[in-house]
Amino acid sequence: MRGERQGAHTEDRKLMKIGVHVSSYTWPGGPQRLAQDLTRIAQAAEHNGFDKLSLMDHLWQITHNGPPEHEMLEAYTTLGYLAARTARIQLLALVTAAIYREPGLLAKAVTTLDVLSEGRAWLGIGAGSSEQEARGLGLTFPAAGQRFERLEEALQICLQMWSDNDGPYAGKHYRLARTLNSPQPLTRPHPPILIGGGGEKKTLRLVAQYAQACNLFAGPDLPRKLDVLHAPQPARPAGHPGGRRTLGPRTDQPAPGSQVSPTARCPGRESSAEQGPLRPKERNRP
Repeated sequence: MRGERQGAHTEDRKLMKIGVHVSSYTWPGGPQRLAQDLTRIAQAAEHNGFDKLSLMDHLWQITHNGPPEHEMLEAYTTLGYLAARTARIQLLALVTAAIYREPGLLAKAVTTLDVLSEGRAWLGIGAGSSEQEARGLGLTFPAAGQRFERLEEALQICLQMWSDNDGPYAGKHYRLARTLNSPQPLTRPHPPILIGGGGEKKTLRLVAQYAQACNLFAGPDLPRKLDVLHAPQPARPAGHPGGRRTLGPRTDQPAPGSQVSPTARCPGRESSAEQGPLRPKERNRP
């Protein structure tokens, strides 16, 4: 579904794109009908013109949606399934915890999704916040500072793997001997990147430096967060051209299994097709 707000001139016209976010798999039909129910939701969203279909990347259900014992599917297996059941809608995890998968494997998973969906994949990624499920299943869950360091290195590795640079990568937490990625994604120069979270000191700085979008929720602090995105950044000099922003409302009582998830386009990085991939030498370290 696409809404347009007409301005005084054609160039002032604003577009709003709406996506469907699946946050629960505890449905009346039970696990036996999950495949059919997911197919129905995805195809209905596509048929009605929704732009994106996103899934949570959690291993247990999160607290405000239900108890941890409720059903939860692994995100990238599910996205691959949905890629085969749809033809146009864009697909992403909203969002992947960077610490749950080694960055090289994550880049490969998103590449595979992009190739098999014929160019419809996004990378949704964040630092991770669900300690209970991580500890429960034996996954690494370092302190917050290290999680953000790992998030930034994961972004750098993905971007390097999606470029023509297949050389080594040496960071504080990750070392890759060769960042070969064949085939490359169909989306060029790379699948769009959405970073989850609205923290103004770390997260939004990473959005401005590396991403095309972030997910923000409506509230009194939203204008200030958008100002942070517009502010000069190490990799985005003052006077950088602005980009279109896309926002959606936050629903207090979403329909079971789905919700509207607001996103904001990062100024000047509206579309990944409008600029080349970031090489390591082009990035300024914070």
